[in-house]
Amino acid sequence: MITNDDYLYYVDRALDGMADIVAGLGDDLANGRPPLPGANSPYALLTHCLGVVSYWAGALVAGREVVRDREAEFAAAGPVGPLLDRVAEVRARLAEDVRAADPAARLRGTPPAAFLGPGRELTQGAALLHVYEELAQHHGQMEILRDAILAERGTAVTR
Repeated sequence: MITNDDYLYYVDRALDGMADIVAGLGDDLANGRPPLPGANSPYALLTHCLGVVSYWAGALVAGREVVRDREAEFAAAGPVGPLLDRVAEVRARLAEDVRAADPAARLRGTPPAAFLGPGRELTQGAALLHVYEELAQHHGQMEILRDAILAERGTAVTR
């Protein structure tokens, strides 16, 4: 349906957008949470997205063992630099996984119900589509988080 390069182009746009937001906010603001009930920090949200990519593409598509603590992803905090390095690592591994995937093949595992994935049996191609779905959704969410964090501090949003 679409080429691997087309898929990776859109995935990279979402990852680049999130990485740029976190980098632009810096260590302090990227770890901040806006005053909204249940809001995540941009740092935690990007950490979660890297967990999504690593698990859904790495474990379920490529068949690698991936240890993931989904709940801890939402509490993650730390300096931006190492997180951005991890983005580059996860992106490179995803490109390998996409190129090796058999879109019509069954998954190489069963996602736990707690991971809130699609409520039906998936192929490898559908799991990769879910990865993109999560990245695009959370990129938009992170744009709102950034705007709320900057507004709370009286800083203008630049685009």
